[in-house]
This record gives sequence, C-alpha cells and structure tokens, in this order.
Amino acid sequence: MSTPSKHRPSRAVRRTVGAAGIAVCLGVIGANPAPAVPYGRVPSHHGPGSLVLVGGGLKDANTQVYGEIVRRAGGAGRARIGILTAASVPASQDPDAGDPAKCSNSECNGAYYADLFRRHGAADAQWIPVDLDHLAGADSDSVVAQINSMTGFFFGGGDQYRYVTTLLHGARHTDSKVLAAIRAKLSEGAVVSGSSAGAQIASGPDMVTGGDSYPALRDGSRPGYFDDPTVLGYLPKGGFGFLRSGLLDTHTGTTGREGRALRLAADTGHDIVYALDEDTALVVDRPGSGHERVGVIGSQGVSVLNLSAARGGEGPTGWHLHNARYSYLTSGDGYDPRTGTVATPGKHRLAPAAYGPVPPNTDVFYSPDNAAGTPYSLRTTARALAASTRRTATASTYESGPRFTVTLTEPRGFRPLSADGTTPQTLLNLRLDIDSDAGTD
Repeated sequence: MSTPSKHRPSRAVRRTVGAAGIAVCLGVIGANPAPAVPYGRVPSHHGPGSLVLVGGGLKDANTQVYGEIVRRAGGAGRARIGILTAASVPASQDPDAGDPAKCSNSECNGAYYADLFRRHGAADAQWIPVDLDHLAGADSDSVVAQINSMTGFFFGGGDQYRYVTTLLHGARHTDSKVLAAIRAKLSEGAVVSGSSAGAQIASGPDMVTGGDSYPALRDGSRPGYFDDPTVLGYLPKGGFGFLRSGLLDTHTGTTGREGRALRLAADTGHDIVYALDEDTALVVDRPGSGHERVGVIGSQGVSVLNLSAARGGEGPTGWHLHNARYSYLTSGDGYDPRTGTVATPGKHRLAPAAYGPVPPNTDVFYSPDNAAGTPYSLRTTARALAASTRRTATASTYESGPRFTVTLTEPRGFRPLSADGTTPQTLLNLRLDIDSDAGTD
C-alpha cells in the first residue's frame, strides 16, 4: 500500500542466470550474452508511450522522478497530468474527510498529487473522479473527455485491488471506458505513471495482491485476494497489463519482499521480476511490446530477479530455489529484458577492499516480527559481499520451522559498479540460492 507521503502508513501495513560479461559500462543479466545497446540516461520515448513506475514512498522533493513524468508528458508548462487515486479509500470511508490536514481519501489525495505536479512544472493536473464513491465515473463520457485532454497520468497508492474493482469490469476483466481511453492515450505517446499500488496495477498476468516473504516461502502462492495480508495472493488475469516483460513488486527493500517475489515468479512460471525500492522508478519504453526497455531513476534501486535458469520445488524440509540471479540496478542504469543487456553509464568497476567475513544476517527478508530488524537487508548483504574478497555469503530468515537460508555467490570476474568510486552500487548476476532446514520455532 501507499498513500501520499504526508499520510504514509507505518511498517505494520504490509499489503500490497549465467556468467556475467561485465565491461566498464556493460553487463548481461541472464544466460545469453548479447551485444551492448547504448542506453545513457533514460531516453525520451519514440512512438508508443512510456511508463514511470515508482516503488512507493515517493518523496515530494524527488525532482528527478516527478520531472521525468512531466518531461514525458510534454515538458514544463505543457504537461497535463490526470491523477487517479481509486486505490485510496473513498471520502465516505474516511473519518477525517472534512479536515484537509488529516484526510487520506481518494479525492483528498488526488488534490494533493495535483498540487505536487503543478509545483514540479506541469501546466495542469486534475483529479479524475473515479473511485468507490464514483463507480459510474469509470464509464462516463464526460470523464473520458477529461482523460482525452491529458498528456500523462499518475496512479496513486493504496490497494491495487480497488483499481481492479473500479476500472475493470468484474470477472470479464475488460476495460471500462476510462481505462480504454487511458490505454489509447498510452499507445499514442502519453506517459502512464504510478507509485506503489499505482505502479503495481500496471502489471500483466499474475499481479501480486499481498503477502510477506516468510509465509510466502513456506506456504507458496494462492490465486485470489485475501483478507490476511501475509498470504501471498495474486490475480492470474493481472492488472492493466501495461508492463509485459516481467512481474512487478514494490516497497521491496523496506518490507523485505524479495522472498515473496521469487516465490511468486517460481510458482507462476515467470523468468523476470522487477522488485522496486521506494523513492525509485522503473522507466519503461515501448511498454507492452516485445521490445520493452527499462531504466532506473531515483534514490535507491531496482532488483532484477532472473529465474530463467532456476530450479525450484519442495524438498523434505521445505521449499528451495537454486540458480536464480540477483542484480541490483541503480539510477542511470538501463536494461533490455529481451537480450539481458545492461548499460551502466558513469559507473566504474570496483576492486574489493574488505578482507574480513561478510557480517552475519539473520533476518534477510526484514521480518515484521523482528523489532530489531533493518530494511534493505538482502541488499546490505549483497553489497557487503561485493565489497569483500569473499566469493560467497549466506543470510537466513528470522523465522524458523523451517528456516530459509539465502546463499549469494559471485560469478567469475564479478566486480560491483560505482558512480562515486568507493561504494558498491550496481550489482550484476549474483547467483542466489534458497534452501530450507528443519528448525523449529
């Protein structure tokens, strides 16, 4: 879930591949090396529109991300942004709806984001009146006319299932008039953006609806939407289907969702997961085509989890996954999911500088039950390994019964990449294995 930053929920709210060939600015994610495709900074789209999908927690002052959305919508002074916030509770369910300082409902949040986009240079930004209080708006010709006057769109956070119930038609999963109009605008060159649930809803088949990493690894995934937010649920028909080259997850490092993302991908047969960190965007050109290209902008990064050569299944002590690949892309990096090519302009290879062991990690997926846990736990171990002379590091789950152990292994010739020359930032093609033991709580 996510709401505008002034109303962001606490941590307790939790719903929602081969050897690397690495040159100074080049890597390959996956088992099939391919020629480099220069990427540079995230380019403007040519032809069909583009996506800017944020992992949640988007800071009001993040001029890089807001500026990219505005730029792709026509630029400062020309961009017209339609704000959709149907993932939030409607005003009728918000006890503070009448208090602008406390309200956190769809209309209130729409006004909040509209003001932010105007402050970041948009010529205009308007709330699109579709939510649980305005279901008829999804098929209103006047709202469609409003959509058609926009050059870009932003979907706010909350619960992505509310977007399903407001903008798609029931079990048929067909577009409302408003969603059809947005889809047409995207195909004509508009930018579609969103944060948290507003990014998640861009997913194609098997969109995640909830779940925590440990119960996901232990119990597996289940199709549907569940009142228990720890259950790894997913919608087989997906969300709006704007993004097609991989599964999508959000709030990754801050809620330790790498485990659930890996389990869902393994259960549903997907090769790639984009696991987005907060205040960071995955920028997608040619979305929905067989030639999607992605880039990363923002303050954190995106984990690209590749299962194309992975093997998983149940064993005597629990579930396991072997030979997955973990890469962590940071701002300015680009990735071609069709070829596995990675471009890392402005970053340089680092030699390891630490000679001691990698610090132990007994809460690799940042359990909600561990009051002393820390966010970005798996990334912390991965970067510590990258900075050391060791080739392998292990980290385990906080829970046992069974306990899961994650093993990260550097491929031959591995070097982290850095923009500042001192700290590991971008990591390519660490092997990731998950095994279980028969420990008890």
